[in-house]
Amino acid sequence: MSQFETSLPTTDTCGPARGRPRQFDPETALLAALRVFWTRGYDGASLSDLTEAMGITRPSLYACFGNKEALFRKALDLYERDKLAFVVQALEAPTARGVVAALLGDALEMLAGRDSGRACFGVMNTVASTTYDESMRREVIARRTAHEQALLQRFVRAEAEGDFPGHTAEALCAHCLCILSGMSVQASAGADATRLHAIAKTALSLWPGR
Repeated sequence: MSQFETSLPTTDTCGPARGRPRQFDPETALLAALRVFWTRGYDGASLSDLTEAMGITRPSLYACFGNKEALFRKALDLYERDKLAFVVQALEAPTARGVVAALLGDALEMLAGRDSGRACFGVMNTVASTTYDESMRREVIARRTAHEQALLQRFVRAEAEGDFPGHTAEALCAHCLCILSGMSVQASAGADATRLHAIAKTALSLWPGR
């Protein structure tokens, strides 16, 4: 099995409010906002919930991030750019099995490590299912779909190369996404590193190959 296998500035670049330097890290604040949106959905996340989680005041939120909609988009931008970078790297593996090994490995590292600043495909799935504002929900789904299509196209190429005879790219792509999302759900429910590793190892051992 393959080895189970960024970034905004660490200082505030939003500019000072009324000549005073800000005392918070925008990246950390955005990650905190993303977690609130993740658990409560767009409509369910109040400004009070957001400012409390981010450790900032409401004027600071508006000054640095704009309104709630702008904050949501920026949080998703951060997630896609920094936290889904491993997807792009995984797609460069020479075989479909290598792609899956890289994806599972990175997901395992993130979820088992409980690194609050990282997450996997499950974030997009969860946010999409809990975001009640329809325009925001459509945007999340569109972003998620773009990543899923990139994975599907990689598998289509692998199918053409005879990488997994007897199986279709669509079915195996859906299977891979289900495993990744399932690992996220398991981690959210309290699964430890041993259980998550077993899930990833089993999924990879069953992957069809030459």
